[in-house]
Amino acid sequence: MDEITDSYFDGERPLFGTRNTVIKGVTFGEGESPLKEGRDLELDDVLFTWKYPLWYCKHVKVTNTIFETMSRSGIWYTDDITITDSSIQAPKQFRRCSGVTLDHVHFSNAEETLWTCKNVRLTNLTVNGDYFGMSSENIYVDHLDLIGNYCFDGAKNVEVHNSRLVSKDAFWNCENVTIYDSKISGEYLAWNTKNITLINCTIESNQGLCYIDGLTMKNCRTRRTDLAFEYCKNIDAEIKGGIMSIKNPVSGKIKVDHVDEIIQDDPEIDFSKVTIETSK
Repeated sequence: MDEITDSYFDGERPLFGTRNTVIKGVTFGEGESPLKEGRDLELDDVLFTWKYPLWYCKHVKVTNTIFETMSRSGIWYTDDITITDSSIQAPKQFRRCSGVTLDHVHFSNAEETLWTCKNVRLTNLTVNGDYFGMSSENIYVDHLDLIGNYCFDGAKNVEVHNSRLVSKDAFWNCENVTIYDSKISGEYLAWNTKNITLINCTIESNQGLCYIDGLTMKNCRTRRTDLAFEYCKNIDAEIKGGIMSIKNPVSGKIKVDHVDEIIQDDPEIDFSKVTIETSK
C-alpha cells in the first residue's frame, strides 16, 4: 500500500478517489470531501476538521482519529468501515451506510447519527445526542452508554447487551428487538413496536411498554414505572419486584410480585384474554 504521513491538506477534495493507501498523522483542514470515493484506506492518527470527509467510500479502517465539530455529515453512502479508539464531535454521521463497525468510540454530539444503515456492530460506545440509530437494521450492540431521546426509532433486527440508555421514546416503531442485561430509563418506552424481548433488564418508564404486539420480559425489574402495557397484545412478562400500575393490556400474561394499581376501564377490551398474576 502507498503511504501518506505527517501531512496537512485543505481545499476541496484534496485526496479524492485515493486507493490502497495508509494515511497516518494527517490533518485535513478547511475544505469539503477530502477523501470522497476512497477505496481500501487505513487511517491512523488523523484529524478531520471540515465537512463530508468520507462519502461514497469502501473498505476503510480508522483508528485513533478525531472528527471535529465541523466534520458534520461526515460518513454517508460508505460501505465496510471500521472505526476504533476515536472521538466524533460532529452530528449527523453515518447515513445509508452498510457494514459499520464501531468500537471504543465517543460521540459528544450524536444528533441524527447512524440513520438508515445496515449491518451495524457497536461495542464500547459513549453517545450523547437525540435520534441515534433511526431506521437502521441488523444492529448488534454491546456496552452502549447513551444519553439522548428517540434512540433506534424505526430500527429492525436489533440485539443489545450490557447497555445503559437514558432516552425518552426509545425503540419506537421497531421490529424484532432483543435487549439483555441492560438499564433503560425514559418515558414512553417502545411504543408501536412489534416483537421486543427484554431479559434481565431494569426499566424506569412513565407509560412505558404500550401499543406493542409481542412483548416478552424475563427476569426484569421496573422502577417508578406506571401505566404500563396499555393496548399491548401477546404479552409474556415476568417482573421481579413491583410495578406502580398496569393499564388496559389487551392479551397475554403478566407475572409480577406486586402491583400498586391495575386499571381495566376500556369497555372494548375482553379482559378474559389477559392474566395478571401476583405473588404478594
